[in-house]
Amino acid sequence: MHPSAPRPVWVRAALVWQAAWGAMVWLDGALDLANLAMPLVLASALASLWLPVWASLTSSTVAVLAFNWTFVPPRHTFTVDLHQNALLLVALLLVNWIIAGLVIRQRQHAQAAQAMAERETRLRQWGDTLRDASDPAAHAAALHTALNQATGSEVVVAVLRTLDGETDDASTLMVGEPSDEQRAGLALCIRDGRPMGSGTGRYDELGDAYLPLRGRGITLGAALVRDFARHPQATGLRPHLQALCDQMGGAMHRSLIGRKEQLAREQSQLQATRNAFLSAISHDYRTPLATIMSAASALQEQGERMDSEQRRQLATGIVEESERLARLTDNTLQLARLDAPDVRLTCDWESAEEIVGTVLRRARRRPDGARVQAWVEPGLPLLWCDALLVSQLLDNLLDNAMKYSPEGSRVGVHASLDGDQICLRMSDQGSGIAPAWRERVFDVFQRGEVLCGVPADGRNRRGSGVGLAVCRAIARAHGGDLRLTSAQGGGCCFEFRLPRREAAPAPEAGA
Repeated sequence: MHPSAPRPVWVRAALVWQAAWGAMVWLDGALDLANLAMPLVLASALASLWLPVWASLTSSTVAVLAFNWTFVPPRHTFTVDLHQNALLLVALLLVNWIIAGLVIRQRQHAQAAQAMAERETRLRQWGDTLRDASDPAAHAAALHTALNQATGSEVVVAVLRTLDGETDDASTLMVGEPSDEQRAGLALCIRDGRPMGSGTGRYDELGDAYLPLRGRGITLGAALVRDFARHPQATGLRPHLQALCDQMGGAMHRSLIGRKEQLAREQSQLQATRNAFLSAISHDYRTPLATIMSAASALQEQGERMDSEQRRQLATGIVEESERLARLTDNTLQLARLDAPDVRLTCDWESAEEIVGTVLRRARRRPDGARVQAWVEPGLPLLWCDALLVSQLLDNLLDNAMKYSPEGSRVGVHASLDGDQICLRMSDQGSGIAPAWRERVFDVFQRGEVLCGVPADGRNRRGSGVGLAVCRAIARAHGGDLRLTSAQGGGCCFEFRLPRREAAPAPEAGA
């Protein structure tokens, strides 16, 4: 049996011929010889819809001979007495052949059109799949399936993971199991960027087909179709297979270029951030250093001619600017440390009352420290935290509140339990911050005086914009968060919320 004609096709053709012969036997004697031959012509046309060319022509010829043997006088011989009967048989044979040829040709055209439509649909669906893919290389298995469905042959797909052109096992994603020779062929196809195999003009002696996955000016992989030279539609199918591969190559190229562009943008933004950070830090270091140097120089050169009050003011300025410089240094170092992905905190069970008390004692040493008021809820659970970092957070918030609130106004520090969170609040009675800016104040380089107005002492202290950024980084490093809300009666209220944890039981005495 012919491999292209499955068994049901032959069964349908046999049934048609059987019906035609039954009709001719039944009509024998009721019709003349020419009309009796019509079922035979009809059967030949119908059988041609399913049979291959050779089978259709052979069956038509056998049918005409059988018609001559059965119905043409003298019957049961191949002899023809009348010339018109001989002409009828010849015409019948030619008509059967012509009809069979036309039907088979139309059938082939229909099959070709169907195959073309299937290829077009496959290309469109494949293009849709790649267009929506964030990582086209992840669809190497889908390309393998598409090529396998299009050819019915074994397929291997090799996809490069990078643009460096390396084709070793570490940089290549392989779908399928190629032999060592085929692996070398895939690597050569990727390097050359041209098809290989029978009918390509390159290594025509190969039975396999090698198709590159081409991007714009670069090859990002290759596909292997085994024994493609034996495929009955190899010539017409090759452009379709190459189009599938080129779609994959183009999508991969766009994706890799996009990732490179994104990386370049991120590097550029990182460099710009670093430059801005260094510029801001250098400016803010220069200001207190200039104040310290100026006061120290005045004390050194003119200290003997100054009274005690003038010397005290200069010394106070040196101390204040030194503390500011130390605070700026601590904030800068902590921001850099907390931004690291593997940061580790030195946590222990700490008392909120002790942390707030430490911050309050430092605040009271300031000239206007008396306006700071603190309140800690009785029976507050212990905090699992890094005490130094939490103290730094509260110091930054306190310095910000005292700087941007009116002189003599109250600054409050509160510690309380709110559900399953411990809340540390820092509130002031300043001008407050507009709602649209309540998230931006936590970004690096957002200046306090731009958002909150001029500091209470009237001095133009340009902050580096890292204090609140460090505070939020400390809060989130502890698994909590820092939020800004409006305080009652105006001003700002910063809330540091820390998850409550159950303290470990104390060890028994003598254990």
